[in-house]
Amino acid sequence: MAKNKKKLLIIGGTGFIGYHVAKEAIKRKWTVESVSINKPKKFRKIPKVKYIHLDISKKDQLKKKIKKKYLFVINLGGYVDHTFANREKTLKSHYMGCKNLCQILSSDSLKTFLQMGSSAEYENYNSPHKEIFDLKVPKQIYAKSKFLASRYLINLYKKEKFPVTILRLYQAYGPKQDTNRLISIVIDACLKNKKFPCSDGKQYRDFIHIDDLVRSIFLCYNNKKALGQIINIGSGKPKKIKNIIKFISNFLKSGIPEFGKIRTTGKKSIYPNIIKAKKILGWSPKVKFYTGLIKTIKTYKKQDRNKTSLY
Repeated sequence: MAKNKKKLLIIGGTGFIGYHVAKEAIKRKWTVESVSINKPKKFRKIPKVKYIHLDISKKDQLKKKIKKKYLFVINLGGYVDHTFANREKTLKSHYMGCKNLCQILSSDSLKTFLQMGSSAEYENYNSPHKEIFDLKVPKQIYAKSKFLASRYLINLYKKEKFPVTILRLYQAYGPKQDTNRLISIVIDACLKNKKFPCSDGKQYRDFIHIDDLVRSIFLCYNNKKALGQIINIGSGKPKKIKNIIKFISNFLKSGIPEFGKIRTTGKKSIYPNIIKAKKILGWSPKVKFYTGLIKTIKTYKKQDRNKTSLY
């Protein structure tokens, strides 16, 4: 690593968010290392990033491969498939992996440990969500794993002044996202002109463009006001799912959504109160939803025309 550059470690740097964070960090002249179980997909590989392959739930692997001191650590890691069959992997990667990281990192040089939390932690609460530390423990395994990590980190800050900031994220979207989230799934289906089953689409959900998310992450670095804080990151303006699906299909003039084919689950409306992000980070979303959505659709459409991998 170059001595004159800031050192950044991204856990989960091969994923959608990690890719965009790494890309921005390189622009800012940071030296970037990425830790993940999988190698980066070709369309998300960045030449200047050093990729380290390991499982953060295995402490011995971390001790062997993570020896350098970092100024900024961003934890985006964790098992993506949260189905019942993967309960143990989900808990180990999102909770135990987080604990392992905190125990092996050098706190002497560390300015900020950024933990990516989740809106799922508010499982037992109605919107708009305000940042609460002492939540009722969620039942769903992913939400519970994120909650346990948040509780561990805040207690570590209180006891040892471990420099943590937690961002509770709502649904992020943008270019180069895997087909495991609503917007990317719908775009993919419409580009292939498929019939695809949907719920009734009457739910309201909150979406944040990846550019706004990345900006919020870097605003946390070395931000004394943000230490020991939990901060919601979303638009605060929920959108009706049915309207989003119809918009994508109409824009592309393809795809046949079949509403009502899937049972509706979860709360009708999920969105955050983002006053704290405005006060502490000086942050608010800049990308208007449909502007960001059109740009995202066009990116995937261009990739499709070029016959490159969409995801």
